[in-house]
Amino acid sequence: MTSAATNMRVKLPAICLTLQIILIILFGTLVQYDTDTDAKAWHANANQSDYENEFYYRYPSFQDVHVMIFVGFGFLMTFLQRYGFSSVGFNFLIAAFSLQWATLMQGFFHGMHGGKIHIGVESMINADFCTGAVLISFGAVLGKTSPVQLLVMAMFEVTLFAVNEYIILSLLNAKDAGGSMTIHTFGAYFGLVVTRVLYRPNLDKSKHKNGSVYHSDLFAMIGTLFLWMFWPSFNSAVTAHGDDQHRTAMNTYYSLASCTLATYAMSSLTAHDGKLDMVHIQNAALAGGVAVGTAGEMMLTPFGSMIVGFLAGIISVLGFKYLSPILEKKLKIQDTCGIHNLHGMPGILGAIVGTVTAALASKEIYGNGMADVFPDVASGAVSSSKQAGHQAISLVVTLGMALFGGLIVGFILKLPIYGAPPDTICYEDSIYWEVPGEEESHDDQLTAVRSEEIEKLNS
Repeated sequence: MTSAATNMRVKLPAICLTLQIILIILFGTLVQYDTDTDAKAWHANANQSDYENEFYYRYPSFQDVHVMIFVGFGFLMTFLQRYGFSSVGFNFLIAAFSLQWATLMQGFFHGMHGGKIHIGVESMINADFCTGAVLISFGAVLGKTSPVQLLVMAMFEVTLFAVNEYIILSLLNAKDAGGSMTIHTFGAYFGLVVTRVLYRPNLDKSKHKNGSVYHSDLFAMIGTLFLWMFWPSFNSAVTAHGDDQHRTAMNTYYSLASCTLATYAMSSLTAHDGKLDMVHIQNAALAGGVAVGTAGEMMLTPFGSMIVGFLAGIISVLGFKYLSPILEKKLKIQDTCGIHNLHGMPGILGAIVGTVTAALASKEIYGNGMADVFPDVASGAVSSSKQAGHQAISLVVTLGMALFGGLIVGFILKLPIYGAPPDTICYEDSIYWEVPGEEESHDDQLTAVRSEEIEKLNS
């Protein structure tokens, strides 16, 4: 089913091999183990126990985040009836590249010591976080892009993510442990602008494939459950040890649970026959994890996290039901996975909740724990209200970086050199994959489609 335009025999090997060779050279030149990983550096201190190594504190969370990136995100996008190979396979490809490139980009801003980037288990987690933003953007262009386009998008997005993260976390000293702003808001609005620039006016010719069947929705639900179960680890992975990490996991846990009930309620309520929509359950039930990302480590309280999750579930379902069709019809934003409803709006909600919670922070509430959550407030460098201002500015910066970056990258991806599929055969695995037992029938289908296009052009 592959034409000369979409044939990846030269393009894909060329970009994969080139990027990996460059990464190997850069790692060899710039990257080395950190103190907790280097044999000589770790054993230089004879008074510490091996069990004090950062690995034992962070690796369990890293495992959970890693599963979310490769299994959760990958299977969540298998809902398209004829795009399962591409959803999981391209997710695998761009995640493997992005985590390596993110290690370098984040290292340039956060991990440089004596001209070298020091890496350990925490840098692995942060690289996965950055990869998560790329995979969110992937959801917007799912089914309409080639693997080469996706790798190019990932290369630019990872770079912009690292810059945005540095501005927010290091220059503005905002708090965003679970990435409501840096991961979800950035990834969502970056992806939305990219898909707008790549707008396909004749995509309705593939609309019969832009949907699910029974088994594809079931596979997508597997991704949902993995993400739902491990989201407390995602939000708490890089928070301070002790009560901070404990509190973040707990706030996320209750936010997700509350969000799920709100999702089921709204899904039934918005249907004329009261039936549940699997798209809502697969996606909106996760919005509570997104919305509590910024404020998760703060003293949000259990009932506060439930309120946040409840609101996120309502907003997300309403977005899928009413807002997505408007965005496609009026603004020409073809958002395949509905990332605006799962990551965009809940991410903004999370940023607002973080701003309000920061403004309410006080010594009476946090005690000595203020130094972990808001060190600048604890030291007297800024007031709680000023910290809240930094949180709000961070949201504006994130939106600006995402919108502007997505615009530039979108035009780069629009160049006719990447082997993107034509409008008539989007959402189709057999363009780029060997599909067992179905190749002959789909070749015939493609021939018929192309003949029809040629006839129209000649008439």
